[in-house]
Parts: sequence; C-alpha cells; structure tokens
Amino acid sequence: MLNDSACPTPELTECFRKMLLIRYFEEALSDLFSRNMVGGTSHFCIGQEACAVGVVSAGQPDDVIVSNHRGHGHLLARGLDPMRVMAELLGRKTGYCGGRGGSQHMCAMDLAFLGTNGITGGGIPIATGAAFALKYQERPQIVIAFFGDGASNQGTFHESLNMASLWKLPVLYVCENNLYGMSISVSSSVASGTVAARAPAYNMPASSCDGMDILAVRDHAAPLIEHVRSGAGPALLELHTYRYCGHSKNDARLYRTREEEAEWHSRDCLDQAANLLRERGISQAEIDAIKQAVNVDIERIVDEASQQPYGDQDHALGGVYA
Repeated sequence: MLNDSACPTPELTECFRKMLLIRYFEEALSDLFSRNMVGGTSHFCIGQEACAVGVVSAGQPDDVIVSNHRGHGHLLARGLDPMRVMAELLGRKTGYCGGRGGSQHMCAMDLAFLGTNGITGGGIPIATGAAFALKYQERPQIVIAFFGDGASNQGTFHESLNMASLWKLPVLYVCENNLYGMSISVSSSVASGTVAARAPAYNMPASSCDGMDILAVRDHAAPLIEHVRSGAGPALLELHTYRYCGHSKNDARLYRTREEEAEWHSRDCLDQAANLLRERGISQAEIDAIKQAVNVDIERIVDEASQQPYGDQDHALGGVYA
C-alpha cells in the first residue's frame, strides 16, 4: 500500500461494497452452475475483486473497458446492472445481450464496455484498435484492457503493445497475474517471472503491485492512467493476485497445494479492506450492515433474474450480433 490518504473513506467504503458485490455475485453464480442453471462453463474471479474495482475506480466512468474470459468482476466494477448481468448468464431475454452472449460474450456499449472474450488474449488487439479510434477521433477517454498472465504469451500481446507504443495509443494494459494460465504456473511459462518486465522492450512504463490490496491497486493504477490520458502513450500494470477457484468450475486444482491456497486466503482483499475501514473509525456493526445489504441484494437479483423469460436462442444470429 502506498498512499492511504489518497482514497477518502467514503470512496474506500464504496470500493469495499463493490468488492463484496462481486464476491457474493460469483458465489451465487457458482451455486447456480452446480444446480445446472447456467449453460456452458464459468470462470470465477473470486479472490481477484480488488483488481477490477481498484483499476476501474481510478479511471473515469466513460473510459472504455475490454475484458477477458474471467470478466464478471470487470462488468460489475464498471457499474453494469447486476440483475441484467445475472439474467444474461442465465440466458434470459432481459440480459445485456438478450441471453445470447452469456459469460464469454457480454457487452454494454452504452457503458463503454466492449465485452468479455472467450479467446485467450483476444481482447488485447480489440482494446488496441479501440484506443486507435479514440486517438483518431481526438476523444479524451482511454482504454483499459484486462487480461491474465497466460495471455501475455500470445502473439497478440506483443504485437499490440508494439503497435500501441509506436503510435502512442491511449491504452492501459492490465495483467491480472493470478500465477496460473489454466494449470501452467507463471514460473514455467514466463522467462522473466514477471509480465511487467516485458514493458521496456516496447518503450512503455510499467508498474507491478499487490493485487490483493485495494489501495495499492489504485495507487499504482492512477499515475499510469494519468500518463496514458496525457497522450504520452500506453502503459502496463501487473497485479499479483490469486483466483481461489480453479480455472473453470470443473477444475480440481491438482496443480497447486492447499497450503499455497491458504496463504493467499490469509491475504484476502475483502479482509484487508475491512481492516482499513476499521482503522478509519468504521465500526464492525457498520461493516456487517454493508455485508448484509449486499447479500440481500444478491438474493433478490438471483430471484428476479431466474424468473425472467428465456432469450430466443433459435434466432441468435438474427439478433444483437447480426
């Protein structure tokens, strides 16, 4: 953590509430998946909540966001309606893409959210192209592109960063390094051991920090966002975090130890944020009230979304993707 005072207590409280929203949303979704109410697969970001909330809260509400396959947290951090997100995941007509996009292909253009993406590294060139459009149109927004450590080994990562640097495009590349690309550890797939070390090759600034600390994420994201918005070109932010679940719902996590998982659980981003709030005079009763309110909201969201009519799957190609 760098600068505790840079985040006013009301803003920190809102960050805590959004992280809770993401955590409880994902846990409810996991339960629905187990009950065979969610089609396809699901990739949960439980444990990584501070990454999405910290970076998005450091930007502007109209900055463009591009996500990846583990994107529910990014959607909620941006401020999408949780009920419509849940409805989309359940294939309902009231979802953001009429129930046709699901987890891997959900977007909200009115909120400058260009979409989640089922292809590893697939969102990185989309973000780069969006940044080119913003510069060409001389608009003040920037693009924030989220991806995992595994995506940094794709050719799209290297091509995009090189192009963005050459053309000084307004894009912040955010790597949520959760130590594993599916089951392959970073130590076995990234020669330098850190994704941020690759930025100098593309002549751009980079920063790396504890992705479990909401204030550290904000404090590292803010100057990079300012750099990008100034027109000085792209930047790279690496957040060291951890997904408590496996890569996807059916991953038994045989490639890592329970001791490693316990160590990361001991650094939980929600617990850290709650401790910070208590240090600032927020009582445990107030913290518990926030938790209860979010939990009630999630119960209502699941109930409402599951009662919505299903989307017209038979005519998907003639709908929002036509």
